[in-house]
Amino acid sequence: MLTAKQHELIRFIQQRLEETGISPSFEEMKEALDLKSKSGVHRLISALEERGFIRRLPNRARALEVIRNPEDSTPIPRAAPAVASAANDTVVAANTAAKAAPEPANDVIEIPLHGRIAAGAPIEALEGQSSLPVPAALLGPGEHYALEVSGDSMIEAGIFDGDFALVRRTNTARDGEIVVALVRGEEATLKYLHKDGGLVRLDPANAAHDPQVYGPEEVEVQGKLAGLLRRYH
Repeated sequence: MLTAKQHELIRFIQQRLEETGISPSFEEMKEALDLKSKSGVHRLISALEERGFIRRLPNRARALEVIRNPEDSTPIPRAAPAVASAANDTVVAANTAAKAAPEPANDVIEIPLHGRIAAGAPIEALEGQSSLPVPAALLGPGEHYALEVSGDSMIEAGIFDGDFALVRRTNTARDGEIVVALVRGEEATLKYLHKDGGLVRLDPANAAHDPQVYGPEEVEVQGKLAGLLRRYH
């Protein structure tokens, strides 16, 4: 038998997975169960995991999967095939879709969020201590971080003010790639990288903005654009 809090937690996780495909954060679970600290959530999750009701997906943040119903010992099916007669195909298929547990879509990784970066004139590089949850499918191999875009110089590349640039950390890039460039050790900008003779040219993707040209010793590549996240309000 589960305790009342364990039962409440597993139902909350299952409900959130069914609604969004993403398991709730520890803060959300703490608030939903009216607990005083996240340590109580950790203890409940560990107990449920030990008893085989939930599973933590490794190397991912906010990755929980409900694998057993709290009322009994019946494993939750990954997918239920529709079995219908000619007379009630529509009704049975709809019911099956409603009851089938969704495939977990909670491959979410927390990456560092380092503040805002200019997509116009360079601005002072910012260091931040916060993080951003990102679907793992948007990231490839390597170490990544995120920057919030400020400005409109990359709009013709589909990068808008307020977007989150997902950046793979590297100090090298090929001609024509979109990079995070640190200029003169103190200003960061998001631009197309071009080597122009003995100089480095940072090109915008907006005809209203001019390219920026620097000596090679003035520009340090700090990453390449790997993806974008956009919030709709």
